[in-house]
Amino acid sequence: MKVDVSFILVLFFSLSLLAKGGGNFVKDEPYELIVCPASEGNPRNSEADVLPLKDGALLLAYTMFEGSGEDEGKAKIMGKISSDGGRHWSEPFLLQENIGNLNVMSASLLRLKNGRIALFFLKKDSLSNCYVYMKTSSDEGKTWNKPLPCYIEEPGYYILNNARVLQLSSGRIVVPVAYTKDVGKRYHFVSFCLYSDDEGRTWRRSRNVVDLDGMGADEPGVVELKDGRLLMIIRTNLGRIYRAFSNDGGGTWEPAEPTFLVSPSAPATIARIPKTGDLLIIWNNSADKRVPLTSAISKDEGESWINLKNLETGPGTYAYTSITFFNDRAILTYYEMLNGRISLKLKSLPISWFYDP
Repeated sequence: MKVDVSFILVLFFSLSLLAKGGGNFVKDEPYELIVCPASEGNPRNSEADVLPLKDGALLLAYTMFEGSGEDEGKAKIMGKISSDGGRHWSEPFLLQENIGNLNVMSASLLRLKNGRIALFFLKKDSLSNCYVYMKTSSDEGKTWNKPLPCYIEEPGYYILNNARVLQLSSGRIVVPVAYTKDVGKRYHFVSFCLYSDDEGRTWRRSRNVVDLDGMGADEPGVVELKDGRLLMIIRTNLGRIYRAFSNDGGGTWEPAEPTFLVSPSAPATIARIPKTGDLLIIWNNSADKRVPLTSAISKDEGESWINLKNLETGPGTYAYTSITFFNDRAILTYYEMLNGRISLKLKSLPISWFYDP
């Protein structure tokens, strides 16, 4: 009997993929999953970040709400681990218990230059008392030191979005925040940065603020430009994403100006693609809705944006994106709101996807 060697090789390769958990996934194809589905007792999973660990696994940190699922509802920060690039995830485990009168929420993970992992989050006690906290781990997230506030000299309500903290080439840790004295029926936000030059032991804040009309300057994100400046992108209710620049590592900020990117009152996320050096932005490309969720590339440090591509077009709404680059892929998380519940969605895309027509 004649044996078809090519058939045997293909069969062996397919079985190998299945044995490794590869299933139907091809290396360069996009894939997505609801990584943290909402349920009756857990109506909201949102505001997440992903960090590669030294052993090649991925650590996911996300906010798990109980009860109402409102921003002031009870919540804690949970974790999951993936050992296959994000296709499959462990059962959830506690990363940060609720130490606030209301909640803890909005996780940012950062690999520090000293090798430790830092977890930043908000501790929310009231509508006039919400601060940024930080804790670190020296054993890849197995244990953590006691969380401490980053800055408490000016009382009020600080907002730090998920996946927002960065460490500059100088070593400075930069935490972009929005601030108001009280989140009541009438409020107005200004944006600035908290920063530390000693790995988070002591903190200062920008000497001036970024302010705008309407609701003000809300939910900022920051990226370091190639010339050393910082670019801040800002949520507004003025119909556009606004931007501001700092020439001194976040110490001071120039006045904000509008970009050409139309946006509702919703946050955008910006990051630099390591493989190409270009900037990637993800935002809601709409005047009044949190859909579609769209990506764009900038080859000129944010002066112009090209290759607009929709990541999501509905029927849900989508926001609060994290971006993690891993093995020539972009791993994104964002919330998906459907039927009154908010689940955390993960989408993994090859870097080439953002450049393809």
